[in-house]
Amino acid sequence: MTTKFTTDHEWVRMEADGTATVGITAHAQDALGDVVFVELPATGRSYAQKDTAGVVESVKAAADVFMPIAGEVVAVNEALVADPSLANSDPQGAGWFFRVRPGDAAQFEALLDQSAYDRLLKDA
Repeated sequence: MTTKFTTDHEWVRMEADGTATVGITAHAQDALGDVVFVELPATGRSYAQKDTAGVVESVKAAADVFMPIAGEVVAVNEALVADPSLANSDPQGAGWFFRVRPGDAAQFEALLDQSAYDRLLKDA
């Protein structure tokens, strides 16, 4: 499985079944602080790349979650809705936000790999 990153601090992991799992990075959750609420997109809805697909709220701020690649939402993480702190405790595991059926594989390939994302953080 390959994970890529956006400059807006979302991660995207391609799964074996062809779907892509999306969440916020450890850097994003650290900057936000304690996450207290998430609003996830509707299953079955299609989004263009960079559309606002959800919201994450913390004790410090609220931030939009952007669609890193175009596609149709096929699943949302109901456990995250019930326990938003999963975004803090396991942002790239149990704290995933939603899964999409990608519309354009080239968009995924164009995202940042781990080393490029690490450079982005270092240069920030």
